[in-house]
Amino acid sequence: GYGRGTVTRGGKTITIEIRSLNSKFTDVRFKMPNNYKEKEHEFRKLITEKAQRGKLDMSLDIKSQTGDENFGLNLPLFRRYFHELTALSNELEIPQGDIIQAILRIPNVVGGAEDEIDEEEWKDVMEAMNIALTNFDLFRRTEGEAMEKDLRLRIKNILEALAQIDPFEKGRIIRLKNRLKQNLEEFLGKENVDENRFEQEVIFYLEKIDITEEKVRLEQHCKYFLEQLDLKTTQKGRKLSFISQEMGREINTLGAKAYSSDIQKLVVHMKDELEKIKEQVANSV
Repeated sequence: GYGRGTVTRGGKTITIEIRSLNSKFTDVRFKMPNNYKEKEHEFRKLITEKAQRGKLDMSLDIKSQTGDENFGLNLPLFRRYFHELTALSNELEIPQGDIIQAILRIPNVVGGAEDEIDEEEWKDVMEAMNIALTNFDLFRRTEGEAMEKDLRLRIKNILEALAQIDPFEKGRIIRLKNRLKQNLEEFLGKENVDENRFEQEVIFYLEKIDITEEKVRLEQHCKYFLEQLDLKTTQKGRKLSFISQEMGREINTLGAKAYSSDIQKLVVHMKDELEKIKEQVANSV
């Protein structure tokens, strides 16, 4: 998600940007002027309430339209670096060169002046924050609608592929039975095959490769997935992830029991659709 809020007032332009990536946990990072560090907990509370979870980055930028931003020089730190470096240069007989420019490039020697936060400026910051959060939420909702549409399409494709398995089931049973009988006759001889015992063994074998339960459970999981999409709750990612894992187990079992190239093709298609579902669910809240 992404949201940006800008407020221009009193000769200043305040810009807040919020970015997020999917994560199982809430992790908020800030980039802001030093004098706003004390407000970090307020920013964090507002962002986590709206974003709920994810890896979030918030940046606050305050610019003066007249270019008169206050900058400060940390004189005690500058003097300390100067004395230490000068003494070291004399001791080791190293040319000093442009020592002042070198010190100015050291972190914390030069920085923005840490004035107290002006009350009017804080109001403008909060206004920019609210605009950014509103735009962030709008971005997520738009993204979520497109994601939901895609997820429904993938579930529809899986259900259609599941329905196409039925015509191949009877054919695979007949082929299996004929293949088993042929192998047995070649090994023992046709006259030595006990037909009653053979039929018992075939029934036992067919029970082990029956895929009726897997088809029923997969269909139930797909319907449950769609039911969760229909709910008005905002946090669905974890539950949809669990359901997709269960769908994967049933599809894998279907493939293991298939014993049919036609059914295997359908299983591969369902796996492909499921992977696309998992990719989308990984990016949901």
